[in-house]
Amino acid sequence: MKKIIALLLAAIMVMGLLAACGPAGNNETTAGNNETTAGNNETTAGNQGTQGTQAPEGSQGTQAPQGGSDTAYDYDAIPDTMTAADGKYAIAFVTDVGQLKDKSFNQGTWEGVKRYATENGKSYKYYQPANGSEATDDDRFSAMKAAVDGGAEIVVCAGFLQETALRQAAVTYPDIKFVFIDGYPIQEQPSVEGQENTSPILTNVAPISFQEEQAGYLVGYAAVKDGFTKLGFSGGGGGENPACCRYGYGFIQGAQAAAAEMNITVDMRYSWEYGADFSQSGELTTMLNGWYTAGTEVIFSCGGQMCQSAFAAAATNDGYVIGVDVDQAGESETVVTSAMKGLRESVVYACTQFYGGNWDALGGVSTVLGAKDDAVGMPTDAASWGLQTFTVEEYNKVLGAMKDGSLTVDTDYSKAVNENFPNVNLSIE
Repeated sequence: MKKIIALLLAAIMVMGLLAACGPAGNNETTAGNNETTAGNNETTAGNQGTQGTQAPEGSQGTQAPQGGSDTAYDYDAIPDTMTAADGKYAIAFVTDVGQLKDKSFNQGTWEGVKRYATENGKSYKYYQPANGSEATDDDRFSAMKAAVDGGAEIVVCAGFLQETALRQAAVTYPDIKFVFIDGYPIQEQPSVEGQENTSPILTNVAPISFQEEQAGYLVGYAAVKDGFTKLGFSGGGGGENPACCRYGYGFIQGAQAAAAEMNITVDMRYSWEYGADFSQSGELTTMLNGWYTAGTEVIFSCGGQMCQSAFAAAATNDGYVIGVDVDQAGESETVVTSAMKGLRESVVYACTQFYGGNWDALGGVSTVLGAKDDAVGMPTDAASWGLQTFTVEEYNKVLGAMKDGSLTVDTDYSKAVNENFPNVNLSIE
């Protein structure tokens, strides 16, 4: 079965080298407002977080192969809005916190929706929960309800903050399928601390998550091997977002491994400040400016549009940035590499399974994707490889060790603040 899935995904990646365009249209709706502005197909119904969540203890993971970087594909050629002839939109996307075009998590997930829909003749539409970074669970449910009312057959939801609303939507609409990106299996009833939850897992929800700690390790290792000795990590979600935490802890581990091999000690500033809502801000830019001024050479910016603050600070100070989630080299000349995960490909895979009649392979099952599935890594094309001494060949050797299991990366990110790293002077700020 896994070989069949791998072949299917490889075919998807090859077929997508040319982007087809759907007809542009507009019809903007704000869920909870009932205001319709002619000329826009964007629906605003709430907003959400940027990274994912670990599967609960005891959940059974199903490993499914994923795709890697596909820089040859022109996602911008596919319009963000289109008009369905019947007024119904088969594939819906409910965003996480932040903007749709955040150059990171939301955008990567949305591009997977657009790609599958365009290549398979399906209508599509996105919905943003009301109240932006202050969105409530009711706002998120309203966005999902708007999607179903708009004709959605499958709803892709991004970010772990969707759980409560997604549970309500999945119970309310048992015949609709939901994809939970950066998610985990959801039970019909919420868990209560100290009590066993015996309610059934919702099988119309397909949770897909990633081993971000592996991607973080790779960029941390690469940065130190490339000669950077003063590093920074600026994370989103206030330290509460599991995917960001996994990225950050992996980054420390990779830097530690490389520094130990080189018999050196490196410095790392590590902060969750000014990133709770994954947005750029003057405060964040000022903080990162201070880091660069004090000697930090490269910063791993991990959280949606926070990257814009990192890009600005790096450009001002001749510093460098490590991107996240997708290849961000095209967004700023300061980007030397990116820690990527297969957001687009995971959405294409889930939609392919749904429309192919294979939902049972995903529904209620924790699909966990990592290096061995080609689902995490760094971009290796010449335009994106900004490292000077660390080579693609060396990178592939480390990645290969992850794939064959000879190199493992710890997942317990609580150790980021509780463990000693002999070759990394870690400053938690």
